[in-house]
Amino acid sequence: MQFADVLRTKMINADHPAAGGNLRRVLGPVDLTLLGIGAIIGAGIFVLTGVAAATQAGPAIILSYFVAGIACAFSALAYAELAAAVGGCGSAYGYSYAGLGEIVAWIIGWDLILEYGVATSAVAIGWSSYVNNAFTAVGFALPDILIKSPSEGGWLNLPAALIVLVLAGLLSLGVRESARFNAIMVAVKLIAISIFIGVALFHIQPSNWQPFMPFGWNGVMGGAAVIFFAYIGFDAVSTAAEEARNPQRDLPIGILVSLAVCTLIYIIVAGLLTAVVAYPTLNVGSPVADVMLRLGYPWAAGFVAAGAIAGLTTVMLVLYYGLTRVFLAMSRDGLLPPLFARVNPRTHTPIRVIIVSGVLMAAIAGFTPIGEVAELVNIGTLAAFFLVCIGVVSLRYTHPDLPRPFKTPFAPAVPLLGAAACLYLMLNLPLVTWLRFGIWLALGLVIYFMYSHQHSVLMRDEA
Repeated sequence: MQFADVLRTKMINADHPAAGGNLRRVLGPVDLTLLGIGAIIGAGIFVLTGVAAATQAGPAIILSYFVAGIACAFSALAYAELAAAVGGCGSAYGYSYAGLGEIVAWIIGWDLILEYGVATSAVAIGWSSYVNNAFTAVGFALPDILIKSPSEGGWLNLPAALIVLVLAGLLSLGVRESARFNAIMVAVKLIAISIFIGVALFHIQPSNWQPFMPFGWNGVMGGAAVIFFAYIGFDAVSTAAEEARNPQRDLPIGILVSLAVCTLIYIIVAGLLTAVVAYPTLNVGSPVADVMLRLGYPWAAGFVAAGAIAGLTTVMLVLYYGLTRVFLAMSRDGLLPPLFARVNPRTHTPIRVIIVSGVLMAAIAGFTPIGEVAELVNIGTLAAFFLVCIGVVSLRYTHPDLPRPFKTPFAPAVPLLGAAACLYLMLNLPLVTWLRFGIWLALGLVIYFMYSHQHSVLMRDEA
């Protein structure tokens, strides 16, 4: 094996025929935008907003969301360019394969599997807590043995495992059915947010914004670092390239519009939360619902709780969807076993990938207290964002004549700023997170050199 072999790149061809069957092009710009909103708006708006305001930024949390949104927009613009120009269902994995080489593509694909898989399991555990709270409120609390993992004194977290399996069944039915379900759940959480906004507008007390920046500018930036991860999820939209009716036009729309809409919603909700109550009181598990209760609107709190459950459900659905498409793309390229490259001819979905990954994630959600392992999602996502930004710069140099229906403005400045922002946030993560990430990547490299390198489609084509 020569060193150049691991740096070989794949020909850029978004519409290549797949031996195991192609996915069905049924998603339009509205579907893709709703997928982005479904992935982004979840625990971030219903939990992180209050915590970050109380402990980091105070009322200036709205500036934190603005800063984080701008930083995230750099990566979103890079994703939009590569999604339109390169395409494919592999997202950052496919872009890296085209621009940076096979070994880099494998690393980022392996990274995305970790990101989407752990995130789905972690959100499932949070979803389970919300659902059990709802059951408790109506007198049907589940016993601890069915909502706690064995290490926490229970048997398994049954709701967390079940929701993953239910979503596996939904994803197996077809992407159109999954998109319709996502649209319904997005509508539920947007209605819940609208109710909060409508109630809060009549209870604004300007004195609650004094002082506006109690923790100074450092607090604003600290808040931005905390809530940056509330934006994670828009990248999953790019995994729908093969199922978009007009990916060159619709993927940039879905990525950028969903990010813009969610940023605006975050800023409005954060501003109202800190305007109706004193910011130190927001450090609770469900600040939005808690504020509705304190204002004397228990029915509104109920709607907010329903919106939180719907929000977490769509986050899981879209992340799970993204995982299966990245897995499918890697299998098609020979880097993972070809049995996972098959697409069901009736549903046009990769059912084998969906079932295998679903069972594994259900087991993680049911038997593991995610805890600090969830921080791997943060470093994995930032690594993907970093490489996508670098990929834009690389492809502008190596493929200057590549048709680009959407171009990142002010390149290479914008993608380089995006890469720098991601690297800065990665360097601020705890050392233990880096160590766990390193172990995962080391395991991936062992698999690559023992299996993937020899079975790569590019290797077979060169033989």
